Amino acid sequence: QVQLVESGGGLVQAGASLRLSCAASGRTSSSYVMGWFRQAPGKEREFVAVFGRSDGRISYGDSVKGRFTISRDNAKNTVYLQMNSLKPEDTAVYYCAAKYIYYDVALPDRYDYWGQGTRVTVSS
Repeated sequence: QVQLVESGGGLVQAGASLRLSCAASGRTSSSYVMGWFRQAPGKEREFVAVFGRSDGRISYGDSVKGRFTISRDNAKNTVYLQMNSLKPEDTAVYYCAAKYIYYDVALPDRYDYWGQGTRVTVSS
């Protein structure tokens, strides 16, 4: 079992950057496929990015490709989401999630563990 805690959210202007962190405790994060999702008010949870367990596979949601970068530091048990060129439509609560196997990575109900989320607000 793993516990996930996100941090790094905040209020920024359009065009700015933020880096979110997801710290894992309990079992090491290297044992899991690590994903980021987001949920805006009144909308469904949306896939943002995922980083594979041992093979380094990475995938991004279409709306963030070219602007967001996911990375992981297994020594620190932490996964990061670097968000550049932020837009008002990126405003959401961002969640870190973990699962064991790299399949259906864009589907939130395939993930076993979730953090509590960190809020990102982008003003125009």
